[in-house]
Amino acid sequence: MASKTSINNHRVDQWKADVAASVEFYNEWFLRFAPQTYIAERNEAAAKVEQALKATKDLSAITPQALKDNPSLLHIFRMLTAPPIARDRLSGLSSITKSVVESLEDGRLPRMKSELLDEQLSRVVSVIDQLLDRQLFEWLDEKRQPSRQERKRASSVIADRLCGSDANPIIRNEQERRQIDALSAYLEQIGYCRIKTKDVKDFREMNAGTYCDHLIVLVEDNAGMKQKQIPVDMVVKPLKSEAYELPVLIECKSAGDYTNTNKRQKEEAQKVNQLRDTYGNNLHYILFLCGYFGTPFQGYVASEGIDWVWEHRINDFDILLK
Repeated sequence: MASKTSINNHRVDQWKADVAASVEFYNEWFLRFAPQTYIAERNEAAAKVEQALKATKDLSAITPQALKDNPSLLHIFRMLTAPPIARDRLSGLSSITKSVVESLEDGRLPRMKSELLDEQLSRVVSVIDQLLDRQLFEWLDEKRQPSRQERKRASSVIADRLCGSDANPIIRNEQERRQIDALSAYLEQIGYCRIKTKDVKDFREMNAGTYCDHLIVLVEDNAGMKQKQIPVDMVVKPLKSEAYELPVLIECKSAGDYTNTNKRQKEEAQKVNQLRDTYGNNLHYILFLCGYFGTPFQGYVASEGIDWVWEHRINDFDILLK
């Protein structure tokens, strides 16, 4: 079995320069692409709001049945209030569990008796109705139909609220797509072939020179009694299969500020320890980093034996994969 190869976790003298270059790389991307992504999401949100207005007869029929017919409307309903109401707050005011709120917003009716479901949905719509932003929807108190201009203005405001609450997920999703695309382009260029994730039953059995994305890897608990699923962004079996017994596991990480990286470093340490406990210490688990991952983050993950490659210098993967 080959020993582990180090890429960047030992190059302490280069850490600060790499952070500066990565922050610049991230900021340039954000300025070019994030506004476009946000605008596209906002247009889609505005269309969904207009559909919600039609489904509720311009908000005059926010009913339990409306939620039964389309549970995901609840996400929009929360943005109709003044101020927009958070999931936790709605859960508390309506005396239902947060899991029920989450199920509805995911488009699923929670599993419970019909009578109990009706009661809980009634409490939800009662809270929404009491907190409606009636200054925005002034036609409600005047008991009339809104004009086309009023409906368009309301849809625009609610779309802004929706995108404001979803801004971070929107950016995170776009970041992940960018990093997966960058890795795929790099791997294809040096001779790798993408395989379908659904065709991979055990990542250890992948053929040399293949890769897949978004694969679930099973790990065992400390007692070896129970299995847990670990999602991995990219799994690559090196071209020279004799060089490494196991495929290389790559986790994409992109951050627009330094505030959340402390949490991320602990999550990565826990994940890699579970993987090594199951598959051995020679497993290569590489972070693919972009953005605000400072020297404290690098120091912590290096101390856990985790290595990384910066997106702005993707060719560092050559050490393992070319």
